[in-house]
Amino acid sequence: MSTMVTARRQTSWLCPKYLLFTAILLMLAYVIPHDESFLVHSNDPIWQHYEPFEWWLLPHGVAGACALLLGPMQFSDRLRNRFRQLHRVVGRIYVAGVFVAAPLGFYIQYFQERMGDPRSFSIAAAADAVLWMTTTGIAMIFILKGKVQEHRQWMTRSFAVALVFLEGRVIGGVTGWENLDVHANETIVWACLAFSILSADLVLQWQEGGASARCRISADQVPSELREGGGPSR
Repeated sequence: MSTMVTARRQTSWLCPKYLLFTAILLMLAYVIPHDESFLVHSNDPIWQHYEPFEWWLLPHGVAGACALLLGPMQFSDRLRNRFRQLHRVVGRIYVAGVFVAAPLGFYIQYFQERMGDPRSFSIAAAADAVLWMTTTGIAMIFILKGKVQEHRQWMTRSFAVALVFLEGRVIGGVTGWENLDVHANETIVWACLAFSILSADLVLQWQEGGASARCRISADQVPSELREGGGPSR
């Protein structure tokens, strides 16, 4: 019994949820000062680039930030079980954030075509937006039908697509590819988008495997006479 408990404690940190949270925090810690520091520096030259579409960028940024920051809360079993109403409210905010940020993100990229960006980058932004809204919409449909397990699976896929925003900036910044031409950044976006659903399904498979292992451990803890249908010995 004590050996099983010790094994649980030793492997609990390998839970996909905790690894995901750690990865998100690390990416945010890199992206905020590296890519978003202009938000607190009004004299940053990047504002000249954003000026033509700054009023589209504001709702896109706010909605996207809500989705990215509130999304992880939806994967907290403790929050979901103890504060169901809060879980629902946060979920609605996430869905609203997706359906605002995704189309505006595409429009902003399309707007930048007149500033020299290629049409192919707009197609990448459109694919990102469509995939994000589709996975989120399917998750919403499943929860409205009361299918919780399917809802969680599609929410995982939705958030995996949301993370393309952070992943692309981390990869571009760490490798230095962001300093190459726009086609390099476009390639990073396509690569992250292509692996988003695959990575989500790998996490789901990992979770299912962990749940099966926990069930086997719980079954092993039951005395043999009870598993065989007999009562406890006296």
